[in-house]
Amino acid sequence: MRSRRCCAVRLLALAVALGLSSAHSEPARAQGSYQGPLIDAHSHLPNLQVLDAYVEAMKRHNVADVLLLGVGGVQKQDVEWIAAAAKRHPVRVLQAAPVPDPLGPGQAKALDALLASGQYRAAGEVHVRQVSRQIERKADDPAFGQVLEVAAKHGVPVVIHAELTPEAAQELEAALRQHPKATIILAHGGSAEPAVLEGLLARHANLMVDLSGMHYLRKPSLATEGGPLNPAWKRLVEKMPDRFLMGMDVWARHLFEPATLDRLMRWTRRILGELSPEVAQKVAYSNAARLFKAP
Repeated sequence: MRSRRCCAVRLLALAVALGLSSAHSEPARAQGSYQGPLIDAHSHLPNLQVLDAYVEAMKRHNVADVLLLGVGGVQKQDVEWIAAAAKRHPVRVLQAAPVPDPLGPGQAKALDALLASGQYRAAGEVHVRQVSRQIERKADDPAFGQVLEVAAKHGVPVVIHAELTPEAAQELEAALRQHPKATIILAHGGSAEPAVLEGLLARHANLMVDLSGMHYLRKPSLATEGGPLNPAWKRLVEKMPDRFLMGMDVWARHLFEPATLDRLMRWTRRILGELSPEVAQKVAYSNAARLFKAP
């Protein structure tokens, strides 16, 4: 009898140990998805027809607001489409003033005229360096500096697409240093390693980072569709929770299929759920609400 009882105790202890091991190996499932409010801090429209599908997905997944950005001069109708979207859904759409060519003649003056209307919460997306489109612009170019100064005057941040190399990071750092009153949001994590961003963020209080477009369909990604959040990214976000925003970066038309939007938004909430509740709430909502003066 004693032998059976000892065997049962050992089996119970083994089961408990295995259960604890499993719980520690799957932190995302144990903690669950983030359930709080969410602002999509970076998305685009390929046309107005997709807008309703996106707003319906926002309702299903408790996405309070979306910042709609221009696409760096790719689409001539960005100003009109973003304005129409805000008129149709004024409670949900936050407008960004497009900046087609940050180094183009008269760009700062054109941005000044747009921002003077008071209807815009940000400027961009400004394409500074994008390899796929063969765009190579210097972030510390004086013409872009004028754009930054105009945005600072109106109190709106500038969202930039800048795929960082060591040289591009130095140019970005120079722009941040030369225009301390301008807030720059580096989109898509700058396609950089967390260690690179940590140094930039530590040295420049006027830099923010959005994690848009870093989902499982693109590279670099924060996580696969079912896998855990990259540990290096998790450590940096937890260390500097006031400096990050979350965004979907939908633009391609196929991403607006309801099933695809559901997958992207579920993934976003799952990844946020791996952060501590306080950090998740800042990254998902509070930082963007403050920066874009969301109602």
